[in-house]
Amino acid sequence: MVAAAKSRTPASDAPTPEARIVAGARRHFFAHGFRRVTMDELARELGMSKKTLYVSFPGKLDLLRAVIANKAAELGADLEQITSQKEADFQDKLARLLQCVQKHIGEIQPPFVRDVRREAPEVFETIEKLRRELLQRHFGRLFEQGRKAGLVRRDIPVQMIIEVLLGAVTSIVNPQKVEALGTTPRTALLTVISVVLEGVLTRKVASK
Repeated sequence: MVAAAKSRTPASDAPTPEARIVAGARRHFFAHGFRRVTMDELARELGMSKKTLYVSFPGKLDLLRAVIANKAAELGADLEQITSQKEADFQDKLARLLQCVQKHIGEIQPPFVRDVRREAPEVFETIEKLRRELLQRHFGRLFEQGRKAGLVRRDIPVQMIIEVLLGAVTSIVNPQKVEALGTTPRTALLTVISVVLEGVLTRKVASK
């Protein structure tokens, strides 16, 4: 009985069909855009029948929502791991937080953002809401720590710093503005964060 239980362990660790579908869709949606990728193409690449694919996700919009939820959960977990560490100092957390954001944003190419805004505006609104919540929670937590350490200006309320950051991100990191500026979402977001940080960090940090 023990041997039999052990033999089933690898199978239990194997990804479910739903997880495989979401992972495959995530790769293709983010790289090539939502519009160009078809359910039939995904089924062929994943080596499964279209029936299996459609049983798990009746439509491409359902799959898109699952991809966004998967991405948000992964990003949230990564950010939480960084900002919840009590032993790390502010500057270490800030550097790791920016690296984390850069990694996650780098996965998403402009066609995906453009397609979702045009063809699934309700999903785009969900993305905007999730982005706001994550930035508010984790940058807010980090700025509070930095203020206690004397590394973030005390004359500006943390909530105002977050609102400035969120306002700039909303205004600049969107398909129309990114295209008009001739840049990418990744570069636009990192630039916004950098500019805001220049204004809120004390000279104590800037000199290091």
